[in-house]
Amino acid sequence: MTSPFARTVAGSGPGLALAHGAGGGVAANFGPILDGLAARHTVVAVDYPGTGETPRSTASLELDELADQLVAAAVDEGLDTFAIAGYSLGGAVAVRAAARHPERVSALVLTAAFARPDNRFRLSARLWGSLLDDPDPTRLGTFLALAAFSPATLETLDAEQLRAVLEGPVPPGTAEHVDLVLNRADVRTDLAAVTVPTLVVVTTADQLVSPALQYELAAALPDARVAELDTGHLPFVERPREWQDLITGFLAEVGERPHSAVL
Repeated sequence: MTSPFARTVAGSGPGLALAHGAGGGVAANFGPILDGLAARHTVVAVDYPGTGETPRSTASLELDELADQLVAAAVDEGLDTFAIAGYSLGGAVAVRAAARHPERVSALVLTAAFARPDNRFRLSARLWGSLLDDPDPTRLGTFLALAAFSPATLETLDAEQLRAVLEGPVPPGTAEHVDLVLNRADVRTDLAAVTVPTLVVVTTADQLVSPALQYELAAALPDARVAELDTGHLPFVERPREWQDLITGFLAEVGERPHSAVL
């Protein structure tokens, strides 16, 4: 199956597929580390409907479809097996891909990820969705600034930088992404079947996906370890080099050991 989603392909070496977050995109979520990842890996990523060059969907999004399209794009680019790095909602996409395509997925790196939204996250997502149609875009920007940045990083922004954050563009497919988070982004029943080596990168100052949810995800995976990153929900903004090093270091390590090894 060839994926109709717009894709990014870069680098050479072992395969690495990237699954981005809700309201993000490949460039937005992985752009700052893409060259670093591609220096060691053949990187394949797809933009979900309504982000990048992928047209907005006229129907509700499903995790199965996003997972299958990501796998299809990687296979179409000649990768028989590959790791997946999933960020935020992309973590659920990555888990679903590993559950549905165990013959393809060799390892996972899940950052700021969750197996299910808790009440706090649901309330945040509902507010996020309700603000998408607000005539004053800075109200949405204000919510996203409070939810996405760590308090320490938010405090470092000057007036011009803060204005840019509040007025930043929003991908047209964000409404469908948020709907998926709220209603169908639950992968708890997949976790026991995902036995590949997994690194869960916990964003310890995250105001959107709580560290507790991230630890919960790690605890339910059979072969997972945890790494902590002192950042809010945007590691690609606050700690890009450290994030890149965690991903590439883990993948280099597990690439040297048997598939069945226990971390």
